[in-house]
Amino acid sequence: MMKTFPLRRLAAFFAAMMILFATALPAQAGALGDAKAAGQLGERPDGYVGLVTSAPAGIVSLMKSVNSARRAHYQSVAAKNGTTLDAVQAIMGQKLIGQLSAGQYYMDGGGNWVRR
Repeated sequence: MMKTFPLRRLAAFFAAMMILFATALPAQAGALGDAKAAGQLGERPDGYVGLVTSAPAGIVSLMKSVNSARRAHYQSVAAKNGTTLDAVQAIMGQKLIGQLSAGQYYMDGGGNWVRR
């Protein structure tokens, strides 16, 4: 049976996730922001980034690297909080989509890219 997040733990989780993405990989974060601003990458509801359009190999590599780092962190958070990876991914997907700037893309529930 899946455990639920207590409210305080959930707030601490979000704070830790945002700190991780803001400080852990600053060069990658800048490149990710640039790729999102250019409409090459967008946020998916599962907490990962995806290709909005065909992109150069460097953007594909960036996407894979970001997603790998996110997955490792999501797994760690899930284990620490006694919940599933799917639950952590869904929470972060909502949070990251909610933080997108105007003009950036996210994937809707039907698998279509939508511009904010």
